[in-house]
Amino acid sequence: MEQGKEFMLVFRYEPSNDYQPTEAEMNEMYQQWGAFIGNIAIQEKLVSTHQLGFEGKQIFADKSVSEGIHISNKQTLGGNMIVRSHSIDEAVGMAKNCPILFMGGSVEVRAIQPM
Repeated sequence: MEQGKEFMLVFRYEPSNDYQPTEAEMNEMYQQWGAFIGNIAIQEKLVSTHQLGFEGKQIFADKSVSEGIHISNKQTLGGNMIVRSHSIDEAVGMAKNCPILFMGGSVEVRAIQPM
């Protein structure tokens, strides 16, 4: 594949302590994610993908540390994916098939800038 630009797809969703999916629902979600990631990989556009856990700590400017993950507007980060595409619009097209959308979550597509 011709070298394209890299974009990060950031997955956000609203965690719920009240609802825990059944084993069948979890298996269905894993299949949906597998198909989504696999489709991008087959096109040789997948660079990497990561699912984030629920444990974490936050470090602030004053060097203080807080237990737990950041939740803003009732949403948290669930993971990310880096894809290679010719344009942000192509990356957005990939993101429109993301299973997180069917769960009420969202995908943010951002260009990656080298440091």
